[in-house]
Amino acid sequence: MTQPVTLGGRPNMPPPGAPVEELLVARFRSHARRLFWPAVLLIATAGATAYLYDNLPAPFENWMLLAAAGIVVLLLVVLPFLFWLSRTCTITTRRVIVREGLGSRHRRELSHTRGYSISVRRGPLQRLWGAGTITLSNGVDEPMRLQNVPMVNLVHEVLADQVEVNQILAHRDAQISGQGF
Repeated sequence: MTQPVTLGGRPNMPPPGAPVEELLVARFRSHARRLFWPAVLLIATAGATAYLYDNLPAPFENWMLLAAAGIVVLLLVVLPFLFWLSRTCTITTRRVIVREGLGSRHRRELSHTRGYSISVRRGPLQRLWGAGTITLSNGVDEPMRLQNVPMVNLVHEVLADQVEVNQILAHRDAQISGQGF
C-alpha cells in the first residue's frame, strides 16, 4: 500500500512545519490458523458429549460428563482463543504498536521516524497460508517480532513505505527548522 500520488509522481505531503496527523494504516492479529485445533476439539467435545449423554456406565452421572466437557472447552478452546485475541498489532502513519496480555496489558511502540530494518522469515506452513514473521530492529532497542502476520508481503510493503515517508518528512522538517523559518 502506498501514499496517494500526484501528477508529478511524488506523494502528497503536508506543508513544511505543519503537524502531521496520525492515521490508522492497519490493525491485525496473528494468523487464525493457530485456532484450528481448538476448533476441532470443540466440535469433538460437543459430539462426544451428545453421544455419551444418558449412555454412561453406572458409577458416572450426566453432570460429571457435562463438567468434564466444560473443563476441556474452557482450558483447551476458550483460553487459546483469548490468548490469540489479546495480541494486537497496529500500524499508524507514525509508529508500530504491539499490545498483548490478558490481565495486564503490555505495550511496545516503534517509531517510523527513527527508522528500522525489516526482515521477513517464512516457514513452509507459513508460505502455504500466506503468513510470516516480521522482525523490526532499530539497532538500539530489543527487536520487535510480529509472529504469524497474515498477508506478510503487504504488511512488509506498508512498513517500508511508512518508514520512507516519515524519514523524508523528518529530514525536510529538520532542514526547514535549521534555516530559521
